[in-house]
Amino acid sequence: MVCRMFRIETEVDKARRDLLRSRLRDTNTAASPVLAALRGTPGEREAPLHVWGLDAEGGLAGGLVGHTWTTWLHVTYLWVDTRHRGAGLGSRLLAEAERLATARGCTAARLETWDFQAPAFYRGQGYEVVCVIPDYPPGITEYTLTKRLR
Repeated sequence: MVCRMFRIETEVDKARRDLLRSRLRDTNTAASPVLAALRGTPGEREAPLHVWGLDAEGGLAGGLVGHTWTTWLHVTYLWVDTRHRGAGLGSRLLAEAERLATARGCTAARLETWDFQAPAFYRGQGYEVVCVIPDYPPGITEYTLTKRLR
């Protein structure tokens, strides 16, 4: 019989986080031919993708922050100032991000949104709900949506 003793710690440790990430990446790469083929290629790296909407004075009217990875666009944030909603700015920001991602070789996009934010907006832009998580956080539903870009 093997007896193993472990000490459990809970402090934030960036060096251990980086080591864990590296080891998980190595384990995933060893288990997946797709990830193994990406190893060491430009497609392995995330590339930031930002699109900004500026008003007549140069102020921030809206913006989209995301990244591309492999053949996917991941939209992290999309926001339009209340004063500019309904003018098509959100659609323009999303379309430009999709255009840039397609030029980078992306064939799909994904994002998360909450029920009080914009699931209907994204559906109107051709996104489909692929995951619903009720009560995340409590009282709110989170949606994950995807879209084929080509």
